[in-house]
Amino acid sequence: MAVIRVTDLDLKGKRVFIRADMNVPVKDGKVTSDARITASMRTIEHCLKAGAKVMVASHLGRPTEGEYSADNSLQPVADVLSAKLGKPVRLVKDWIDGGFDVAAGEAVMLENVRFNKGEKKSLDETAQKYAKLCDVFVMDAFGTAHRAEASTHGIARFAPVAAAGILLTEELEALTKALLSPARPMVAIVGGSKVSTKLTVLEALSEKVDQMVVGGGIANTFLKATGKNVGKSLCENDLVPVAQALMKKMTARGATIPIAVDVVCGKKFDANEPAVLKDAGSVVDDDMIFDIGPKSAQELVEIIMKAGTVVWNGPVGVFEFDQFGEGTKKIAEAIANTSAFTLAGGGDTIAAIQKYDIYDKVSYISTAGGAFLEFLEGKKLPAVEILEQRAAG
Repeated sequence: MAVIRVTDLDLKGKRVFIRADMNVPVKDGKVTSDARITASMRTIEHCLKAGAKVMVASHLGRPTEGEYSADNSLQPVADVLSAKLGKPVRLVKDWIDGGFDVAAGEAVMLENVRFNKGEKKSLDETAQKYAKLCDVFVMDAFGTAHRAEASTHGIARFAPVAAAGILLTEELEALTKALLSPARPMVAIVGGSKVSTKLTVLEALSEKVDQMVVGGGIANTFLKATGKNVGKSLCENDLVPVAQALMKKMTARGATIPIAVDVVCGKKFDANEPAVLKDAGSVVDDDMIFDIGPKSAQELVEIIMKAGTVVWNGPVGVFEFDQFGEGTKKIAEAIANTSAFTLAGGGDTIAAIQKYDIYDKVSYISTAGGAFLEFLEGKKLPAVEILEQRAAG
C-alpha cells in the first residue's frame, strides 16, 4: 500500500484536516458507545503532539444535506473528545468558508460534514473549499472509505498533501494480512439476516477460503438448499439456487460450507420465547430457526481451533436473546482461544464481541461495516485509491 503516512510528515504549525469516523450512537445528547472515537484518538493525539493546528471532521447520522439539525450535531462527540484530550474542544458550526482560527496544539471539531451541500456527491466546489482550510489532509475514516464523498475523497484530490491516518493504515494492513497472504486453513464466518446483502461477499470469499461458515438467516437459505424444511424461518427462496451453486463450486475445489445438523427453534420472535432444540431434519412448518444447536456449534469450534486465519462478520443466531445466543457465544469463545489470526468487523459482530467479553482476544477488530465487506469482496476503496494516486504524484 503506497500511501503517504501522517506519521512520516512534519506537521509543526501546519493546518491539519482529519477526516475521522465518529458516527457514534447518541441518545439524549450523550454518546452511548465511544469505540469509534477511541479508535480515532491516536491520529489526533499524534498531530497535536507534533504541534499541528488540528481540525477534526466527521459525519453523524443521515441529516438532510444543506440543513442543520440539532439531533445530528457533533456537540456530544466534541464533549467526549474534550474529555479524552483533557482540554476544551470547540465545535465550529459554520466552517466551510473558513473564518475561524486554530492555535498550534489545539483541536477543534468541525460540525457534521453532511450538513454541507455537495458533500455526498463530492462536488468539486465543496471539496475545494474543504481543501483551502488545510495544509495537510489526513484520511482516517476507514468506515467511510468505500464512499467517494467530498470529505473522504474530493478533499484528497485538492489538498496540498493527502495522507493516511494511523487507524486507516492499521485497518488496511490487518485486512491485507488476512486476505492477501492468509495463514491456512482460512475460515470465513459470514452471518446476518439475508444472503442478498452479503451475496457478493460470499461469492468473493468462496474462491479464497478453505471453509465458509454461514450463519443467521443466511444459513437457513443454505439449509433449504440441501432439501431441509426451514418452516417459517427467515429464508430467501429465490436464492436457493445460488446457495446450491456456491456449495458445488467450493466442493469442487476441496473446500466446504458446513451445514447445521441441529438447530434451535421457536414459534415467534420474542425475548421470552422458549428455545427448542431439534435435528436439522425435524423442523416443522410453523417453526422459526433462531440459532444453531450444540453439535453444529461444536463442529464450528473445531474448525476455528484448527484455522490459521479467521474472518468473522455477523452472528450465527439471534444472540440478543440469551436462549438463542449459545451458538454465537461458542464461536466467540473459540475465536478468543484459537491461535489463528482473527479479524472481526461489522456492528452486530462488535456487539457480540462486547457481550461475550472477548474484545482483547481478537487479533484485529475493524470499526467498519460496509468498507470491511467491500474490501473482503476485493473492491477498490475510492478514498484509499485517491491516497495512493496522490502518493504516486
